[in-house]
Amino acid sequence: MHPAKSVIAFTTATGAGYGLLIFMIALNMAGLLPSDATFALLGFGLAFAMISAGLMASTFHLGHPERAWRALTQWRSSWLSREGVMAIFAYGPTGLYGLVWYMSPETLATPLMMAVGLVGIVSCLITVYCTSMIYASLKAIFSWANSWVPASYLVLSLMTGALLCDLFAYAFGFSTTVLDIAVLVLLAAGLLVKLGYWKYVAQTVNPTTPETAIGLPTAQGGKVRVLESSHTEDNYLLKEMGFAVARKHAAKLRMIAIVAGFVAPVFLVWCSSILSDSIAVYPLYSAVFVCAVGIVVERWLFFAEAKHAVMMYYGENS
Repeated sequence: MHPAKSVIAFTTATGAGYGLLIFMIALNMAGLLPSDATFALLGFGLAFAMISAGLMASTFHLGHPERAWRALTQWRSSWLSREGVMAIFAYGPTGLYGLVWYMSPETLATPLMMAVGLVGIVSCLITVYCTSMIYASLKAIFSWANSWVPASYLVLSLMTGALLCDLFAYAFGFSTTVLDIAVLVLLAAGLLVKLGYWKYVAQTVNPTTPETAIGLPTAQGGKVRVLESSHTEDNYLLKEMGFAVARKHAAKLRMIAIVAGFVAPVFLVWCSSILSDSIAVYPLYSAVFVCAVGIVVERWLFFAEAKHAVMMYYGENS
């Protein structure tokens, strides 16, 4: 599949933004983050900026972006529509919690605001899940139609959000061992999930073949092959669904994603946890930057390595 920049920006930015909201609300509800107004303003401001920018970027890949609002009416059958509805809904409870945190932090401990916080956390998780199901529901793309996709989207969202929250906590002098441990655990979980996803794609046989596409009985050992291409120039399908990345390049990019997205941030977060408070924040700036690079590479590969079943019409075996 063609790795559109707008879709990569959408999935990475919104995922990190929702993850940041989840951790800011959850840690504040647990009493692990103080009710500092400036901290709330900058933290929620960054999260909403990333989410809004990502959602806007998602429309750039549409043929008619001005019609995007119509997709919201198809929530009964479309994961894209459900994602849009949940994204809009999530602004409510999370925005209210952030506003109260900034203007009247002493009321955050009330049962009402605790309920608002829980609704905000759940709505963020559901939104990320809906985003993942946009791709996992596409049976025509074998590498996406599996449970590893929603698992990776959820874990990577929490991972990047926790890392951003850790950076803010250190920058404001609110560092906590619990958050450091959570970041390290999520980085490890993110790496395991991605390795599991790549292993699944490499070892699982795609049940769809050119033979099954035309109903040829496989027991008879028949093979289908393309005698001649139906046209001599690239068309929309070849450009959007026939994108190919060389295996050796994919291996290098996977290594970059692993080192930058997971391994290096683990080392940098550990460095922050053992350094003095005056300089502990600096490794986290580096951790956020290299992790962002790694996740962008990972998401580029997620799209670039995916093969659509329609390519069998053009001679692809699987």
